[in-house]
Amino acid sequence: MDIAWHLWVVLVSLVASSQGQPSQDVVNVGAIFTFGSINGKVSKIAMKAAEADVNSDPTVLGGRKLSISMHDSNFSGFLGIIGALQFMESDTVAIIGPQNSGMAHVLSHLANQLHVPMLSFTALDPTLSPLQYPYFIQTAPNDLFQMIAIAEIISYYGWGEVVAMYSDDDHSRNGVTTLGDVLSDRRCKISYKSALPPDPTSTRDDVAVELNKIKLQECRVIVLHTFSKTGLLVFEMAKELGMMEKGYVWIASTWLSTVLDSNSPLPPSTVATFQGVLTLRPHTAESKRKSDFISRWNEMSNGSIGFNPYALYAYDTVWIIARALKTFLSQGNDISFTDDPTIDGFGRGYLNLRALSIFNAGDKLLNDILQTKMTGLTGPIKFTSDRSLLHPAYDVINVKQDGSQEIGYWTNYSGLSVIAPEILYEKPPNRSSANQHLDGVVWPGGSTSTPRGWVFPNNGRELRIGVPRRVSYRDFLEQINGTDEVRGYCIDVFLAAIELLPYAVPYKFIPFGDGKKNPSYNELVNMIASGIFDAAVGDIAIVTNRTKIADFTQPYAESGLVVVAPVRKLNSSSWTFLRPFTPVMWIVTGAFFLIIGAVVWILEHRINDEFRGPPRDQIVTVLWFSFSTMFFSHRENTVGSLGRMVLIIWLFVVLIINSSYTASLTSILTVEHLSSPISGVDSLISSTVSIGYQVGSFAENYMIDELSIPKSRLIALGSPEEYASALEDGTVAAVVDEKPYIELFLSNYCKFSIRGQQFTKSGWGFAFPRDSPLAIDMSTAILALSENGELQKIHDRWLLKKACKGPQGSNAGSDQLNIKSFWGLFLICGIACVLALITYFGLMIRKFSRHQPQESSPAYRCKSPSARLQTFLSFADEKEDRSRRHAKRKRNDQMGNGAESGSMSINESSTSKSPA
Repeated sequence: MDIAWHLWVVLVSLVASSQGQPSQDVVNVGAIFTFGSINGKVSKIAMKAAEADVNSDPTVLGGRKLSISMHDSNFSGFLGIIGALQFMESDTVAIIGPQNSGMAHVLSHLANQLHVPMLSFTALDPTLSPLQYPYFIQTAPNDLFQMIAIAEIISYYGWGEVVAMYSDDDHSRNGVTTLGDVLSDRRCKISYKSALPPDPTSTRDDVAVELNKIKLQECRVIVLHTFSKTGLLVFEMAKELGMMEKGYVWIASTWLSTVLDSNSPLPPSTVATFQGVLTLRPHTAESKRKSDFISRWNEMSNGSIGFNPYALYAYDTVWIIARALKTFLSQGNDISFTDDPTIDGFGRGYLNLRALSIFNAGDKLLNDILQTKMTGLTGPIKFTSDRSLLHPAYDVINVKQDGSQEIGYWTNYSGLSVIAPEILYEKPPNRSSANQHLDGVVWPGGSTSTPRGWVFPNNGRELRIGVPRRVSYRDFLEQINGTDEVRGYCIDVFLAAIELLPYAVPYKFIPFGDGKKNPSYNELVNMIASGIFDAAVGDIAIVTNRTKIADFTQPYAESGLVVVAPVRKLNSSSWTFLRPFTPVMWIVTGAFFLIIGAVVWILEHRINDEFRGPPRDQIVTVLWFSFSTMFFSHRENTVGSLGRMVLIIWLFVVLIINSSYTASLTSILTVEHLSSPISGVDSLISSTVSIGYQVGSFAENYMIDELSIPKSRLIALGSPEEYASALEDGTVAAVVDEKPYIELFLSNYCKFSIRGQQFTKSGWGFAFPRDSPLAIDMSTAILALSENGELQKIHDRWLLKKACKGPQGSNAGSDQLNIKSFWGLFLICGIACVLALITYFGLMIRKFSRHQPQESSPAYRCKSPSARLQTFLSFADEKEDRSRRHAKRKRNDQMGNGAESGSMSINESSTSKSPA
C-alpha cells in the first residue's frame, strides 16, 4: 500500500509547468483501457487506425494533429484514476474510456468538475445517467437495450422465471437489476440471483459453490452477465456439474460473442463447454467501409487478436471526437484551460492538485459531440434526446458444435425478427407477438425442442402432495384403510391430468387430517405456502383468501354454496285457483278493474246513454262493465275517443294477465310443488334459526364474514347422516354447503330440497405454490380433459347416482306471479287513465265556460264557491245533445258554402261584363 500511495503522489504532483506547454498544433485525447483484455486489445488497434486516418486528412482538424495517449489500467481502478489525473494535467480535451462501469462512476465526477467530455463504448451501465454525469457519453448501445433484448427472448419462449448469475461489480450488478425491471414488465421475474466475485478474481471454488446452489433451484433458465474470464470458468464448471445437459437454458450477454469473434477458432474442448448457449452481439450495418476495415484487420493487428464489433465502436468514437473538434474549431473556439479555484487550497504539499485545470470551452465541445451526425463503420450515428444511439440492435447467436450461428436479430424498433434491421427500418414498426420470430435453436444437450425452463426442485425429489383425509362424502376422496393409497373423483381427475403432461412428474400423496373429522382446507392450503406440501389435491374450493397464498389450476368442477332444508308436498285444494297470484297481485288487479270501470263511466257518462240512468243502475253498470272486460264480454259500447283509448289499453293488460294466470295455474295443477319456511339464503339471514355447515368447509367463514350471520347460530355437522338427523329433529332449520356435496346428499335423502338459488360462484381446483409453472401446465391438461369429454366421464363414474323417489318438484311460490312482473303494464294503464281524465276535464271546463257566458256578470261572481261547483256538476251530469251539435256544425258548414258560391257568382258576372 505504501508503494501504491507514493506512486499516486508522484504522478499527481506532476505539474503542467514541468511538462512545458503543449503544442498548439496538437489536440490531446486520452484513452483509459485494460489493454490485456479482449476489448482493450481490439480498441487500441482500432483507435490507432482512426488516429492515423484523421491525421491523414488535413481538412478535419485544419492542419492540427490528433494525439491519442493510451493508459493501461490493467484491471485496476486505482491505476485508472491515476491515468485520468495525468490526462487532466496535460490539457486533454476528451477522454475515451474507461473500460468498466465502476471506474466510469468515479471518473465522471472528475470530468464534470473539469469539463472534459468522457466517451466510452464499453462502460454501458444503465445507471450512468446523463443527469448525474452530463460529461459522460456512451457511444455504443446502453446495456438497458441488451437487457430488454434478453427479456424479450425469455418472453418469446414462454419462460416465466430466470436465474441471474453475475459478477458482483457495478457493471454486472446494475445490468441484472435492470433485467429484473424489464422482466417484470413482461410478467416474468428473476427467481434467484447468484453473485460471483468481480472479474477476474473468481476461482473454481467460488463458481462451484454458486452453481450447486442453482442446481437446487426449480428454474433452469440461467442468464450469465459477466466478463470473459469469469464467464468461461462458469461454463467449464457447469459442464463438469452436468448443467449443460438437456433441460437447461443458458443466455450469455455480449461478452461471449466477443470471445467467439476475437479468439476464433476456439479449441473444440472450449466450445463444448458452452454448446447450445444463446448470446448477443452488437449489430452493425453492412457497408463497404466496414468490409474494407475488416479486410485489413489482420494487417493492423498482426494476427494478435481477432476482430469483434467493439473495434468498430472504438474507431467511430475517435471520429466522433474529430468531427466535433472540427465543428468546435470552425466556430472560432480556442482550446484553453484555467486553474480550478475550488482546489487552490490543495496546491501545497505532495498533492499538487493545482495542476488540474478546467477546459474552458468543454461545454461547447460536449454539445458539438452530442450534435454529431455521421455515418461510421457501425452505421448511421446520431444521439437521441436521452443520449442513446439511434436504433440500437443486436444479433441473436446460437453456439453450436461447429461454431456459432445467427438465428435472428433484436431491435428496439421491431423486437425479435429474422429480417435484417436495415430492412425493418424502412417499414412501420411492428412489435406485436405475432411478428416476433427466431430461427430454430440447438439447446444444451443437443435438443431442438424448447426446454420448459424448470424442473421440480431439490433435484427431482418427489412432489409432496397433501390430500385431505375425509370422513364424509368419500366418493370425492378417501384413503383406503390400512394403506397410504387414496382414491375418488378428485384423485382420478388429477391422475388423468398428470398423464397429459409432456414430462414425468414424480409425486407422493400424503394424507392430511386425523381421520376423525374433515380437516380444515384453509390449513391445508397454508401448508403449501409454508413449504410443508408442494401441492394439494382434493375437493378444494377456489376462494379469495386461498388464492392470496397459493396458485390454483383451472377449476375441474363447478361449485358454490346452496341452502338445503326440509320440504313438504303441497296438495291441491279447493282454493288452488288462488295460488297463481300473490295476495298483492290479486288486490292490485281487482283495484284496477274498478278504476278502469270508473274512468270509462266518467268519460262516457255525458255522451253515452248506456252509462246514464239512476245512480243504482249506474253502479251496477260500472261493476258489470269492469269485470266483464276480464272475459272480453262487455256489452256496453264506448263512443268517446278517450274512453276507447283507455279501454283498448286495458284490454291488452287483461289479455296478458289472463294468459299468465292460465299458464301458472296449469303448472300448479300438473307439477308437484314443495313448501318450506326457508325460501333461500335471504330468509336465513333475516331469521334467527340455526344453520348447519360441513366441518372444514369455507362456508363457516363465508357466513360469518360475508353474510354477517352470528357464529352462535352455526352448527358444525360432519356427515350426510348428521345433516339428515339435524334437519329432521329441528336442530338446524337448514344446511349451507357446496352444491356437489348437496347433490350427492339429495340422491339419498329425499325429504329435503335445495331452497332458492346458488348464491356463490366458485369451483374446485388443485393448489400449488405461488408462481408454480406446474399449475399452468395442469390447467392446460384439465382444459384438454374437459374438451375431450374425459372429465365428464370421470364425474359420471363417481358421482352420477340414481335419484330417489321423493319430493323433487319445484318450490312453492316459485310459480306465483307477483306485482313485480306486471308493474310496467299497470303503470302504462294508470298513466293512460290520468291523461284521459285530465283531457276530459279540460274540455269540460272549456265547454262550461262557453255555456255560462253570464259568469262575468256581477250576479254570477257573487255566488259562493259551493254554488259554482254545484252548477258545474249539474252541467257535467247533463246529457250532451250530440245531434244538435252535429246539426249546428252542419248548418255552419252550409252557410260557409253558400257565401262561397255567392262570391263565385259575382265574380262570374263581373267576368262576363268585361271586354274580351
